Amino acid sequence: PAVAAAMRLGAVLGALRPALPLLLGLSLGCSLSLLRASWSHGAAEEGCLSPGRPAPPALGAPPEALEGAPGPGHEDFRPRIVPYYRDPNKPYKKVLRTRYIQTELGFHERLFVAVLTSKATLNTLAVAVNKTVAHHFPRLLYFTGLRSTKVPHGMVMVAHGDERPIWLMYETMNYIHQHFGSDYDWFYIMQDDTYAQAEQIKALVTHLSINQDVYLGRAEEFIGGDEQARYCHGGFGYLLSRSLLLKLHPHLDSCRNEILSVRPDEWLGRCIIDFLGITCVSQLQGQHYHTYELAKNTEPEKEEEEEFQAALAVHPVSDMTLMYRLHKQFSRIQLDRAYQEIQDLQMQIRNLTALTPAGEAGVTWPVGINAPFLPKSRFEVINWDYFTEQHLFSCPDGSPKCELSGASKADISEIIVSALEQLNRQYQPLLRFSKRQLLNGYRRFDPTRGMEYTLDLLLEAVTQKGHSHVLAKRVSLVRPLSKVEIIPMPYVTEATRVQLVLPLTVQDLDYVANFLDMFAMNTLDTHDNALLTLLFVYHPYDAQRVGQVDVFAGVKAMVGELEKRYAEVKIPWISVKTEVPSQVKLMDIVSKKHPVDTLFFLATVWTEINMEFLNRCRMNTISNWQVFFPVHFQEFNPALVYRGEQTASSSTDFLRDGHFDRHTFAEACFYNSDYMTARTKLAADILDRDEVLESMEVFDVFLHYSSLHLFRAVEPGLVQKYALRSCNPRLSEELYHRCVLSNLEGLASRSHLAMALFEQEQANST
Repeated sequence: PAVAAAMRLGAVLGALRPALPLLLGLSLGCSLSLLRASWSHGAAEEGCLSPGRPAPPALGAPPEALEGAPGPGHEDFRPRIVPYYRDPNKPYKKVLRTRYIQTELGFHERLFVAVLTSKATLNTLAVAVNKTVAHHFPRLLYFTGLRSTKVPHGMVMVAHGDERPIWLMYETMNYIHQHFGSDYDWFYIMQDDTYAQAEQIKALVTHLSINQDVYLGRAEEFIGGDEQARYCHGGFGYLLSRSLLLKLHPHLDSCRNEILSVRPDEWLGRCIIDFLGITCVSQLQGQHYHTYELAKNTEPEKEEEEEFQAALAVHPVSDMTLMYRLHKQFSRIQLDRAYQEIQDLQMQIRNLTALTPAGEAGVTWPVGINAPFLPKSRFEVINWDYFTEQHLFSCPDGSPKCELSGASKADISEIIVSALEQLNRQYQPLLRFSKRQLLNGYRRFDPTRGMEYTLDLLLEAVTQKGHSHVLAKRVSLVRPLSKVEIIPMPYVTEATRVQLVLPLTVQDLDYVANFLDMFAMNTLDTHDNALLTLLFVYHPYDAQRVGQVDVFAGVKAMVGELEKRYAEVKIPWISVKTEVPSQVKLMDIVSKKHPVDTLFFLATVWTEINMEFLNRCRMNTISNWQVFFPVHFQEFNPALVYRGEQTASSSTDFLRDGHFDRHTFAEACFYNSDYMTARTKLAADILDRDEVLESMEVFDVFLHYSSLHLFRAVEPGLVQKYALRSCNPRLSEELYHRCVLSNLEGLASRSHLAMALFEQEQANST
């Protein structure tokens, strides 16, 4: 028995041996926890207190701590939920939200600029200011005392009707407070004989606190005064904060009546000092307002003083030419600083990359630009486009060769010139290169970094001694993507009514029922603000027999059923007789029957309407600004993709078995007023040649006869089931070719087509 017991104990220990470290760790951890807890309790019980007697407060504790109330610095920050309660005796009032969220949150724009001009300088110096720095400021207005004057193009003018300098300053400050006092944080006042560095001024206000009363500029002493107060010289511009403007406004009338001065800047400075007690400063919060006074006959190109290069404002500028020369010189200075900063950053990147695990091999070219895109499959490879100095071998229309012109020609010419400049900068003075010929050129657009170029150049190299030699050299260049810019757009809402227009031919009858069902489910049931107009396109033969057999009788019956189901809905239709259903001609008929402010959505019978897309149609279409041509997602032929298998219906397969059909422009969102404007220009161009309309679509009308933005983008909310479209041979060759390409590319992907061919060959071989 003892031997058996020992054997059983050995077996148990052998089984527990792998778990022994875990058991020991748990035991040790529990022991340490108990030991630490006993120490904590012991430290807390060191005070000998009788049961029920509270401990005395710590030294310096507030008296509230005796009663358990939180003292200063010990507030209870637990959230407290306030239940919503509405008085039933008061009428319900709808809350009106602001148009922009920044208005509701109280955000302000950063900087407003006011330029004081006069009759003598309006068409000279003021125009020069407008052409040099005005577009760099977010908002700039010109103020003058003229009663009525012809405003130069591109300038926003405010005329006060009195040319007295003090009165002009008084009215300008009143106007700024009334119209912009609640919208901007900073106000910069300058004269039209001042050159201001716009980017430096904008950078200055970003480093200043808006909570202080700021009167910043070039501080000058008052004429005949020996006091410490200073005013800001108007010729060099000055900066006012919003808080100072709000405090100053109630005293402007008193300043106008009580303060006598010849100079408007002195008058304003005296007003600020007398009523607010604030004097002009040239330095604030570590920021300096540097200025430079120009001497007579100054040549800006030769100015190398540090004071000139650091100046935010230069005065006086005597004529337009000097203003342009100053702008050119300061632009060159800023460009040199930017290049130097780029070189410094590149050097830092090289130094830091050498310390990484990849070492110097991790440095990309150019330094600081994203590395080239690495494709994960052969379908993600970005193709290179081949070009010469005369031709491009990857054309937008799909042809193999086309003449190099327009923006592409200017782009390639600039790249060649830049390549030569870089080569000469690198090898001079030992060698000087000149171009003989472009042998080969390649370019591709990499979305992660920009446009890449590879050039094979035939060059003539000349040495310092005059010896020349012809050689071929390959160079690589990158035009990187620059800073992303947000383009300001007019305000639009999702409440606009959308007028759907659906042209129908005899070939479309099989798909009308599905279209109407989707329209009813996604718009009528949801009470979306959308209407539908049907356009029945009759062939002349069918139009003659409409009394006996109406080919669209079934569609009209379905429309009648919808109108019975939805009593408040009316779906009108228009009948048209034509052999060639030109999109432009059909749209001409619809346009005349609707108001000019109508938002049209030109649809097809395969379009599946949904609220998501209709909202994007409303947001992407802006009257007198932009039209929207969505690229719908076309599903592939299920017979080729699934080959008898069950169609995938899960959400993960959304937008998988299909492609975005870039060959069709049938769907479009635009306003009737924009279409009528473009159509008027088209009519003046083609005169009475209506046959030209058969070769055009609505997209062509806006592209060639309108200055609006054409927004062409993929639309995942616009999905179409597979259907073989009927291509009308009576249309133009281009439209017919696009229709055929759309059908062919909509069959299946290359992998699906390859699999279908493989299975067919296997079946034929057996």
